[in-house]
Amino acid sequence: MEQVLSGEGKRVCVTGASGYIASWIVKLLLERGYIVNATVRRLDDPAKTEHLLALDGAENRLHLFEADLLKEGSFDPAIHGCHAVEHTDTPVTNDTVINETWFSTPESCKGKKGESYIISKILAEDAAWKFAKEHAIDMVSINPAAVIGPLLQPTINVTTMYFVYNLIKGSETYPNGTCGWVHVNDVAEAHIRAFEIPSANGRYILSETVAHFSDIVKVLHELYPSLKLPNRCEDDNPPKPIYMLSKDKAKSLGIEYVPLKTALWETVECLKEKFMINV
Repeated sequence: MEQVLSGEGKRVCVTGASGYIASWIVKLLLERGYIVNATVRRLDDPAKTEHLLALDGAENRLHLFEADLLKEGSFDPAIHGCHAVEHTDTPVTNDTVINETWFSTPESCKGKKGESYIISKILAEDAAWKFAKEHAIDMVSINPAAVIGPLLQPTINVTTMYFVYNLIKGSETYPNGTCGWVHVNDVAEAHIRAFEIPSANGRYILSETVAHFSDIVKVLHELYPSLKLPNRCEDDNPPKPIYMLSKDKAKSLGIEYVPLKTALWETVECLKEKFMINV
């Protein structure tokens, strides 16, 4: 892997910084010595800010800004003077289901609201590529599969709720879905390396492995033999087929994926500690 740029003295803006993936990006940026301008929707909401302010390096190098994607110009102060922007924020309305993972979302996770959110992510990326081309902006997109791993924020995000929490909390069935799986640290690391490595370009799909939910249940059973887990699928249809995703481009960023089993264990252990879940 080619040499990366140094973070010392450089300023990076992270939008939607209170979210699952974004808060990990902020964490890793601070660890590298970056100055971080982080946007949140409400500065007066402790759930949006306290876990960020508690990060190592936050006292001297983290600056919080209030911004809303639905308000034109509200991000200008946070972006001003930055060497790069990590854009993770997504507009949320009463008709939107929060789901940070749009790639390979299981059919059972979809629905009228879920599909509208997935479409919005795809259209937003398409618009961003067109804008970047028109204005000669150096842009890279990171597209993760189902993101799991420890949570920094004080609330359970929808992907963790759907992909892990529901399985370990006594659900009688598991979804008939197949998707890619990736650790949140790997996703955050890829975001940062995408601008640290000068040759990074285009789109990166991040997935450590592809597995059906029945396989996820098996791994969880290996990790927690006494845990009550669902033993049947939610429908009688054939299992959704397994497919392949190339890891070659992610390797060019130097990403060495956390194994699925480790990612699942860290997710459950975090839920136990942070949300007092008995397992």
